[in-house]
Amino acid sequence: MLDPMRYENVCLEAFGYTLPEEIVTSAEIEARLAPLYERLRLPEGRLELMTGIRERRFWPRGTLPSENSVRSAERALSAAQIDRAEIGALVHCSVCRDFLEPATACVVHDRLLLPAECQVFDVSNACLGVLNGMLLVANMIELGQIRAGIVVASEGSRELVETTIATLNASQTFTRNSVKTAIASLTIGSASVAIVLTHRDASRTGALLAGGIVRAETKHVGLCHSAGGDEAVAGQMSPLMETDSEALMNAGVDVAEAAFDQFQRELGWQRDDLAKTVCHQVGHAQRKLLLATLDLPPENDFTSYEYLGNTGSAAAPLTSAISAQRGLLAPGDRVGLFGIGSGINCVMLGVEWQLVPVEGEGAESAASSNSESESTAWTAR
Repeated sequence: MLDPMRYENVCLEAFGYTLPEEIVTSAEIEARLAPLYERLRLPEGRLELMTGIRERRFWPRGTLPSENSVRSAERALSAAQIDRAEIGALVHCSVCRDFLEPATACVVHDRLLLPAECQVFDVSNACLGVLNGMLLVANMIELGQIRAGIVVASEGSRELVETTIATLNASQTFTRNSVKTAIASLTIGSASVAIVLTHRDASRTGALLAGGIVRAETKHVGLCHSAGGDEAVAGQMSPLMETDSEALMNAGVDVAEAAFDQFQRELGWQRDDLAKTVCHQVGHAQRKLLLATLDLPPENDFTSYEYLGNTGSAAAPLTSAISAQRGLLAPGDRVGLFGIGSGINCVMLGVEWQLVPVEGEGAESAASSNSESESTAWTAR
């Protein structure tokens, strides 16, 4: 048995995030899918009804991940009020990247003018990249190798959604049953987030990253995978995915249930110790099943999928940032950041929350458009 990942010297110091201006509703996507909907006689409103996702956002066409990663990282550095000479590691963690090589982190490092001694690399693990990156940087800080580090990701959704729409309309072979494998691809949204982690001796917040756990059940690797197309370059890629959404949801929640037992045991936290949770933002069916299975109260869990969609590796940290910005995470709260990614992999982090500064814009207008019948995630408690 490996030693638990417990930390005494790692603090969550600041968030920065960037959101696209272009909003694309589920109704708009269904309008573009008119040929498919007419052929299969699908009812309008199906996409939002199935997922709970009303809208998502797209970057301008041709935008590279590094462009917004730089913006988010600059915001996180500003919020942390840290000298960038102190940054000893930069990890770029999104599924999307500028090119196969060099690492997208190299582009971000260059534009941020970070030290030459800074460790620079990419980490990619589906929707868990940022949480994995946080663990890597935390390990470096705890070992005394660095004093501070940045974890950043920028996910793009336009290419996947548009390729999926074109494929569904062009093909005559999709049935009401087989079209379900494409639904998850239509829920993806674009977003960028960055997190600064520091040694507690250099921290202004004192928001301790108490520890984390990882769990892999890779026998489920075939439930969500690429289905062809050029995925190498973000600006010109034409990705296509196949996802058995129901099987992935059920298997993912099973993995999370085992992981949550491990999380409580290794961090020494009990279920009732958790004041707030932020999970990966898939949709309302997955959220409902996950919280019920873990026996966690929905009123203590915060979401953004309703108006940002599934933003991949950015989802849980971005939702945490917006929650912090709105004052929904209170000093002294024990907060769980829970991620489940295709593969299947699971990462759960525990944070002893304090006032963590956030710089970002765009979430206020998105959240304010929620109707009263939708999630109450942004109601202060």
